[in-house]
Amino acid sequence: MGAVAIAARARCNAGMTLLPLRLCALAACLTLLAACQSVPPRNPLATWEPSPNFDARRAQVIVLHYTEQDSVARSLHTLRTRNSGGPVSAHYLVGDDGRIYQLVADEHRAWHAGAGRWGTIHELNSASIGIEIDNDGIEPFTEAQVDALIRLLDDLTTRHRIPKTAVIGHSDLAPGRKIDPGPRFPWKRLFDAGFGLWPDPAAPPPPPPPGFDPVNALRLIGYPTDNLEATIHSYRMRFRGDNAKALDEEDLRILHALTWRAPAAP
Repeated sequence: MGAVAIAARARCNAGMTLLPLRLCALAACLTLLAACQSVPPRNPLATWEPSPNFDARRAQVIVLHYTEQDSVARSLHTLRTRNSGGPVSAHYLVGDDGRIYQLVADEHRAWHAGAGRWGTIHELNSASIGIEIDNDGIEPFTEAQVDALIRLLDDLTTRHRIPKTAVIGHSDLAPGRKIDPGPRFPWKRLFDAGFGLWPDPAAPPPPPPPGFDPVNALRLIGYPTDNLEATIHSYRMRFRGDNAKALDEEDLRILHALTWRAPAAP
């Protein structure tokens, strides 16, 4: 028993409290636990020589989803329980009335992204904050909902120093496996508020220069290109709002405008 717990037991035994012995012991244990909570985990194989030169681990990306369910209540249940498909969670849920719910602390790893990658990031659950949006994938996203999402993105990118461009959809990191937040999601509205990517209006006019490679442009943005048709589908949902799976001349213009400054992949 540590010194804190021993002191707490001594106060009880000395008659400084009228609590029964069992409650004194419980109080001592709780005091000890509280004292231990401020001590960081230490590897018993090493000698602890603490350095002040560290920072908290932070998310690098924010991933947007839609719930594909019919109510906030049902989504909260799904995100807080084990189900037949395995446990899932997200850090936040935004209702269609604009109410924001938090389910997992920002610094903890929620189970929302699954397999996939974005740029050089291969384990998105460990490197991202997940936001579920109450939407069935068919209905429009509400004004109150989008306004609340923008407020939340502003808070998260500011507090965690996440690049405002690093806001992606589930479909972006997992082409062919996921389609949310879907072609109806208002990416341009988010971009106008300062978040995500959109073609640069200052880009040189079309056509793109000779030798322009649209597949390499997709990679520069961050898309995995192992399954090119699926990747094009994800790209088209986000930047053209449709379900096409092939590139046309307009896509070459868009991809060039997205990458002519050659943004580095995360």
